[in-house]
Amino acid sequence: MTFAAVRAIRGAVTCDVDTPEAIGEATRELMTAIMARNELHHDDVISVIFTTTADLVSAFPATAARSVGFGDVPLICAREIPVPGAMARCIRVMLHCSTERARDEIHHIYLRDARALRDDLPE
Repeated sequence: MTFAAVRAIRGAVTCDVDTPEAIGEATRELMTAIMARNELHHDDVISVIFTTTADLVSAFPATAARSVGFGDVPLICAREIPVPGAMARCIRVMLHCSTERARDEIHHIYLRDARALRDDLPE
């Protein structure tokens, strides 16, 4: 018998420019990919934490997430620490969910230039 556990799924995506449209598009792409790749349903999601680099200030990623069905999920945005040489225009996410998947069956999703952040992960 398997039991559901709380798991965290990480991911990141980059934006070409700092506009509400670019942040929205990137966030929706990332959230859709995380949900699909991990075969999650809306009710599986517990909460989502977004961070952005200091050069993304025109919109909240949470706003875009609400537009694709996360309106009743607790969402929060924060600023990534400004480490010298860090990837620019990057949105990161940590999604907490209830799942029967084992830790090694979770698929963390890194899109666009953010793939370079975790080149150790399988596709």
